[in-house]
Amino acid sequence: MNTHKLNGRLWSVLILFGLVGQIAWSVENMYFNLFIYNTIAKNTSSVTLMVQLSGIVATFTTLIAGILTDKAGNRKYFISLGYLLWGLLTLSFAFISKENTAIWFQLSDEAQIINLTIAIVITLDCIMTAFGSTANDAAFNAFVTDNTENARSLAEGVLSAMPLVAMLIVAGGFGMIVNALGYPGLFVAVGTMMSVSGIIGIWLIKDNPNLKKQNTNFISDISYGFKFSVIEQNKKLYLYFVAMGIYGIASQIYMPYLIIYMQEYLKFDAIQYSIVLAGVILGASIITILLGKQFDGKNKDKLLIYFSLIYILGMFSLYIMSKTINLNLKTQVMWTTGATSLILITGFVQVLALLGAQIRDNTPSENTGKLQGIRMIFFVLIPMYIGPMIGETINERTNLTYIDPVNGATAHVPAPEIFLAGALFCLLIFFPLSFLFRGKQS
Repeated sequence: MNTHKLNGRLWSVLILFGLVGQIAWSVENMYFNLFIYNTIAKNTSSVTLMVQLSGIVATFTTLIAGILTDKAGNRKYFISLGYLLWGLLTLSFAFISKENTAIWFQLSDEAQIINLTIAIVITLDCIMTAFGSTANDAAFNAFVTDNTENARSLAEGVLSAMPLVAMLIVAGGFGMIVNALGYPGLFVAVGTMMSVSGIIGIWLIKDNPNLKKQNTNFISDISYGFKFSVIEQNKKLYLYFVAMGIYGIASQIYMPYLIIYMQEYLKFDAIQYSIVLAGVILGASIITILLGKQFDGKNKDKLLIYFSLIYILGMFSLYIMSKTINLNLKTQVMWTTGATSLILITGFVQVLALLGAQIRDNTPSENTGKLQGIRMIFFVLIPMYIGPMIGETINERTNLTYIDPVNGATAHVPAPEIFLAGALFCLLIFFPLSFLFRGKQS
């Protein structure tokens, strides 16, 4: 049994790599989308493609890397070296622009320049995602599972607040970097921070002493989580995976387009949406940390039902608000968007925290690394492929467009219906949760 305490050193690792990793993902999810949309082509289909391919790469990388960390009996160097290289690749985005593409490839046709620049961004994003998934999704997640058994919900509550804190830092502080230095300044700052954290990890991270090398067959390890016998033995774990997949699809219907929606539909400028996001994220972070410790020893399945309802209510409220409020009353729109978004984000994070804790609690400790890839199939691959596809279809069919003043092209505006679709899809989460709840009652 794992008796490793959550001491100061362990908390330092959890907070540093949990926060830096989420800042990196937040920059990718928020600013890479805006980077393409604002500087290359105002086309949400490019954003959709990047999110989908990134999800595929992240899943297959994690599937392989999780097994390798088990076989090596080491999470430390996968985390440290992974963050170092992840940072260097993020920094390289500072050199990507339409102007540089035209110079590097001797092009003059605007359409060719745009298409090739988008291809470069998406390709480099996939390579960067491979290192990020190795370091964060495979090694760091396995490290957390190895070392937090005696206070998992507390650790999971703090870690689930990290995406919010990261969004707060990225939307606020990094927004100022973009305003002052442009996107290259942002990519240099974030990439440097990530690489430095990787170097620190070499001295800071200490693997659980119970972690040993596993001399097993690689092909057998890859297929492990797909075996019917394994699914049969771990029914609860796979029901939580299904719930995570449903939750993830619902979230990815709107999440890739959230800031673009605020910018183009609500007509917020960078300062206005930064203020709204900062208030929402700060409030939801405080709620998450305060509730995290209270979840240990509680019926998490019952809490999952409550917070899933809150999450659905938040998405539905944001849709209703967008359809009924006078968008010209900017202060009122900001306050109303903030209030409805607080409901949404609180539900979003609490469901994530509870599902994350239950998945860790039900993951067999001797096969933690092997199952990280299966987790990513439901957490990333399925949601990031299906969700944005639904969102993009809604954006196209609602046909909210405007003429891009830069190149005269017609650009799609993310529609409020993406929140309604997310809410309706998330109702499916009660299907796996009902089996879990009934199983606990019997």
